[in-house]
Amino acid sequence: MDQRIEPAAADDDGWTVAGRRFRSRLIVGTGKYKDFEQTAAAIEASGAEIVTVAVRRVNLADPGAPMLQDYVDPKRVMYLPNTAGCHTAQEAVRTLRLAREAGGWNLVKLEVLGPPPTLYPDMAATVEAAAALIKDGFEVMVYCADDPVAAKRLEAMGCVAIMPLGAPIGSGLGIQNPAMLSMLIEQTEVPLLVDAGVGTASDAAIAMELGCDAVLLNSAIAMAKDPIRMARAMRLAVEAGREAFLAGRMARRMGADPSSPLTGLIRR
Repeated sequence: MDQRIEPAAADDDGWTVAGRRFRSRLIVGTGKYKDFEQTAAAIEASGAEIVTVAVRRVNLADPGAPMLQDYVDPKRVMYLPNTAGCHTAQEAVRTLRLAREAGGWNLVKLEVLGPPPTLYPDMAATVEAAAALIKDGFEVMVYCADDPVAAKRLEAMGCVAIMPLGAPIGSGLGIQNPAMLSMLIEQTEVPLLVDAGVGTASDAAIAMELGCDAVLLNSAIAMAKDPIRMARAMRLAVEAGREAFLAGRMARRMGADPSSPLTGLIRR
């Protein structure tokens, strides 16, 4: 069955996607860790309430083999099946239909990648797959290019969240185009999440300071020298970035502005 997280308190600063309410604004992946024990520890340290699961790479149905569910309880953390590794619309649609048959998941993350070395989102294939999945009753969170025209089209089609990349997937380059992300945030009425490219805590904070609803990442934690400590850092960075966004940063200006008043000085 599709997991539901308990509603957050009315006065919290949570966010909502497809009618589901979450407190944590950090979503983490489950790939690239050395083992399931480390995966579970990192997720716990991150405070994430949603984890992405690459359907083509993770055992979800064979009880005779190690299963993620044995380490990360799907009753406590919501699984978000994704189409990592899919390079055609047909592959992506077939993968998510199989996921729904195996686990009843209806809220899903769609990504259709172009060829190496960039693995940039294939937007024509993404639109094709999104249309088929929405018609089939899925609630689609969609990974996409930082392209306002394509993003608005996906939103108009019925995608429940828009997830532009910050930089090429797995690159760790950080937020490469904050101006375009700001434009996407201004025009998007469903949740907008940065997905891909985050390399360290400051990248996650920047995404949140821009006004993103949440951040999704995997490699930045899993490939860190100390994944558990990095998971904690990412949790704190997302929280700090959100607080800074809500606080409203000071205006930038050319030239100095002394922090102490120039009137009433003691003079000889």
